Amino acid sequence: MQAILYIAHGSRVKAGVEQAVTFLKSVQQEIELPIQEICFLELTAPSIAEGIDSCINRGATAIAIMPILLLAAQHAKHDIPSEIDKAKKQHPQVRFTYGEPLGVHELLIDTLQTRILEARLPTHNASVLLIGRGSSDPSVKSDLAKIATRLRDKYAYEAVDTCFLYGMGPTFEDWLQQEKNEANQVFIVPYLLFTGILRQSITSRLQNYENKNIILCESLGYDDNVRKVLVERIEQLLKFNEEGVLEW
Repeated sequence: MQAILYIAHGSRVKAGVEQAVTFLKSVQQEIELPIQEICFLELTAPSIAEGIDSCINRGATAIAIMPILLLAAQHAKHDIPSEIDKAKKQHPQVRFTYGEPLGVHELLIDTLQTRILEARLPTHNASVLLIGRGSSDPSVKSDLAKIATRLRDKYAYEAVDTCFLYGMGPTFEDWLQQEKNEANQVFIVPYLLFTGILRQSITSRLQNYENKNIILCESLGYDDNVRKVLVERIEQLLKFNEEGVLEW
């Protein structure tokens, strides 16, 4: 029997965990599978191993593993595959398949624009800063740059820059130092899925920043567009699963 296991990131902030669970329960209603379980990569229970056990205890003989991650970095490329490898050794009778993160998608570009409009109407010379979580993987920097370019071109911003909270630069502090005297309107959009410590740290760093032209928007978050992209990724995974293509 086919099952799907959703792997969210996890957070020390209760509200962030609740946002993820509420969102994934709405996604579950669109996926016609009898066995659907939610687990977390870190910081929150149940773990990936516990999630896999729950699927098997409910009768799963095939499990589609779906990461709830924005971009492909360490978690998507190494941490989750490592857990799947462990599970395969413990449950050799079960077939595992593995999906892709949300990645670069036009609907997510539209959600970024929605976050900006929710904050304030941009002026003709407004620019945008996208803040990513950060990684040592160069593909993360490359993918966020693609998203920034698409946002700039689609919605005619003067510039869309990127920075990261940790890992490779440029850092948020680098950007603040460069832009402290910027006279034009700048919208900051955290490229994050949920309310957590990282989102709180951005707010904290801006509290004593005196440039009134900088506007902090809500994070990308979970909305209908994110749900549509995730359902699309799940359908791709299940289709591949039926064809026996992406078996892990």
